[in-house]
Amino acid sequence: MSSIADVLSPEAKAHTAQKGSTNANGFTDYFDLDGLLTEENILVRQSIRDFVKKEISPNIERWAQQAHFPSEIVRKFGEVGAFGPTIPQEYGGGGLDYISYGLIMQEIERGDSGMRSTASVQGSLVMFPIYAYGSEEQRHKFLPRLASGEWLGCFGLTEPDHGSNPGGMTTNIREEGDHYILNGAKLWISNSPECQVAVVWAKNEQGRIKGVLVERGMEGFTTPEIHNKWSLRASITGELVFDNVKIPKENILPNVEGLKGPLSCLDSARFGIAWGAIGAAIDCYESALKYSLQREQFGKPIASFQLQQKKLAEMITEITKAQLLAWRLGVLKNEGRATSAQISMAKRNSVEMALHVAREARQIHGGMGITGEYPIMRHMMNLESVVTYEGTHDIHLLITGADITGIQAFK
Repeated sequence: MSSIADVLSPEAKAHTAQKGSTNANGFTDYFDLDGLLTEENILVRQSIRDFVKKEISPNIERWAQQAHFPSEIVRKFGEVGAFGPTIPQEYGGGGLDYISYGLIMQEIERGDSGMRSTASVQGSLVMFPIYAYGSEEQRHKFLPRLASGEWLGCFGLTEPDHGSNPGGMTTNIREEGDHYILNGAKLWISNSPECQVAVVWAKNEQGRIKGVLVERGMEGFTTPEIHNKWSLRASITGELVFDNVKIPKENILPNVEGLKGPLSCLDSARFGIAWGAIGAAIDCYESALKYSLQREQFGKPIASFQLQQKKLAEMITEITKAQLLAWRLGVLKNEGRATSAQISMAKRNSVEMALHVAREARQIHGGMGITGEYPIMRHMMNLESVVTYEGTHDIHLLITGADITGIQAFK
């Protein structure tokens, strides 16, 4: 299996230059977005696209139907370089820019949102805070294992009674000699039942929020799985439960305090979602376009009817607008100028667009659109989770409202 590092070798770049465009497979790019990408961006995208076609697409309908999380995919994600691609290479990451990261998330979510969630949590919500706020010892202990897929990580912020209001959390740590004692619970945690490490946010005795690295095997730490999901069925979701868990002091993130820590992680994850949801929309659109050209009614392809063309034309228009918005956000992110409000807008826009595209694509497929023969219903169900996690649709709208008016409506 080729990794991102393989395709970025001088030999691979020379081969690509001789071949011409790596975007020759009819990929949806109505405004020649490739013309705005670097050679590295395109090579990275192609590497992940090939990986998804080989490892995810042939299996994803079966995994989703069976509500099966393929544990072996974790190591494979690590091998291809999908975990922590923007983390410096000295810690096991790819050292790539944020547009490359966005394209990785886009291609994985073309395969499945649950698969993208696995990679997104690992890179943005686990590896990012350890790199940004951890000690050198923590970086060298955890990041290479997470980057390679040897370890799977999760992120504990949401609680049973505190979702959109994370500052109200009740999970807490108290100092006790040479260690801390952690108590509380987190809910709706991707990757938790199979994680080896959890980045958990808890309040200390002074009411300040701290980041805690909780490792599998610590006494009192359990991770019950959540069953019977209709969405993200190929992803594994659970709880984090802490019953007097003894946390060594060296497992506290030393370089951040307060909500800045978890919210900066969410910014990183939301950026990935802004790109990822476009991938789901593209997969639905391309399936609908192909189906409309093959399916005949009244003696001709349904693509020849005005209402079907209206749907397809509106779908590609909205996808194109989201692609350009995500690209510009990536440029700002690379320059260190992307704001939290801009990231919120892009996340909300991409997911709303993808949901609309999925529903229109389902209509074009007719009755076949509800079957596992096509990806539409799976994407639609997945997106019903994506529209809520990492900040709900309504909260992101109010973040934009607060940014343009200077008045917060949700406090």
